[in-house]
Amino acid sequence: MRSDRDVIVALDFPDSSKTFEFIDKFESYPRKPFVKIGMELFYSEGPDIVRKIKARGHKIFLDLKLHDIPNTVKGGMRSLCSLGADMLNLHAAGGIDMMKAAVEGLAGADNKPLLIAVTQLTSISQEKLNNELLISGSIDQVIINYAKNAKTAGLDGVVCSPLEAGKIHEAIGENFYTVTPGIRFTGSDAGDQARFTDPFKARELGSNFIVVGRPVTKAEDPVKAYEKCVKEFCEGVK
Repeated sequence: MRSDRDVIVALDFPDSSKTFEFIDKFESYPRKPFVKIGMELFYSEGPDIVRKIKARGHKIFLDLKLHDIPNTVKGGMRSLCSLGADMLNLHAAGGIDMMKAAVEGLAGADNKPLLIAVTQLTSISQEKLNNELLISGSIDQVIINYAKNAKTAGLDGVVCSPLEAGKIHEAIGENFYTVTPGIRFTGSDAGDQARFTDPFKARELGSNFIVVGRPVTKAEDPVKAYEKCVKEFCEGVK
């Protein structure tokens, strides 16, 4: 299995002011956190927020989860690639042709980002999968099948919960990234996550990247909370 691991901090803030107020806490920190820019911040501030954060030396996961017809996704990926993000994503539910089109959209890029597919959101439970979305089978079966489709399409990995990371590596192979949100410290509130674990357990289960939001951004001491994530996940120190 890939030995490279990193903690990605979700910048789930409503505007650039609060975002940079948070980022500034790490100004003198030796390890610039890998950060995630999601819909809330991107839609509020526009593409320039990616360039500004990138200029500060942070790696960026641009989490916009594209899901549309293949040609539209291909063009969208081509445009997003120009922003300099290190990781982009889309929904695996769009199918293999859509995912292949996304790969084509990134072709020829000087610094090609990792492209990953969302299997099922970590807020989706078995009950919701079957009864609301009317997708039959177990959640593990659906996620592994989506991951296989992503691999077939030429993607670099998938987004899944930590609970499925090891199963995906077993089914697909070691040279395939698993990026896992749904991270909470032991004893903390699960919030809206249905499938989650702590950073140390995510490491044991085979995650390559963990995405951590509120446990770090809402912490009394965000830098200390980030350090705890790094120690547990990257260094294996509980």
